Amino acid sequence: MTKIIVLREKFRELKSTIVHRYLNLRINNNNNPYRVLFRKNPYRILFILGHMRAASSLLSHILTSNSEIIGYGETHTQYYGDQDLKKLMLKVYRNYYQLENMTMSHKYILDKVLHNNKFIDDSFLKHEQVYSIFIVRKPQRTIASILDLKSDWDENKALNYYIERLAKLEEHAQFINNKNHSLFIQQEKILEDTENVFQALQNFLDTKTGFSEKYNVQKTTGMRYVGDQTENIKSGRIVRQKRKLDIEVTEATVEKAMESYQKCCQTLSDYCTLV
Repeated sequence: MTKIIVLREKFRELKSTIVHRYLNLRINNNNNPYRVLFRKNPYRILFILGHMRAASSLLSHILTSNSEIIGYGETHTQYYGDQDLKKLMLKVYRNYYQLENMTMSHKYILDKVLHNNKFIDDSFLKHEQVYSIFIVRKPQRTIASILDLKSDWDENKALNYYIERLAKLEEHAQFINNKNHSLFIQQEKILEDTENVFQALQNFLDTKTGFSEKYNVQKTTGMRYVGDQTENIKSGRIVRQKRKLDIEVTEATVEKAMESYQKCCQTLSDYCTLV
């Protein structure tokens, strides 16, 4: 039995090595960040730009359940420029090394960015092959949920993160300044106006097929540092019932955060396609 286990492990290692070499050959054969070997059309890169606890994990699952989009959520890639898109491709395809994905025929490669330090140089966000979906959520439950997730954070730290992140999202939208490449979704719309959100996604991304309330649960679903770790995300469908949160946020914090939220929503509405 021990020999069989050893052989299986060696086979897995060999398979992993072959897959990695294959991906490196296809992805790194040239310097064009959007092109790979044996593929006619360049990739489109799809960013979900949001903040923690804004249903970005739910959105990424809905999107990547479409056969034209591949990704698994937050890859934590540090972007010094568009050459780092090659790193994104490698991370995503190494995560999905099933045979059917090795054709690399997807239209979009997805990453989710929720923090201000990931784009060292964001100039490529204006590139014709880059598309961005902005998603934000009202502050009261968001801040409570952040505090529930980040047990070592206090209310002031959560508030500062929320305000600073919304300000950065405004900057990104103003910089891109292209409604054909920027879509804005408020978190509650996914739950309350689902069909219109799905239609807007299909129109924006020009996918052949639409989107569904049911989505694929991935091996990374619920994994720490990738996305939502709560049980709802593992259900494989949109769950509208709010989970219980025992954390109370002060009125002063909510009021201050709401000012930033409303300002951000106005800016995103001005510079993005609005659902």
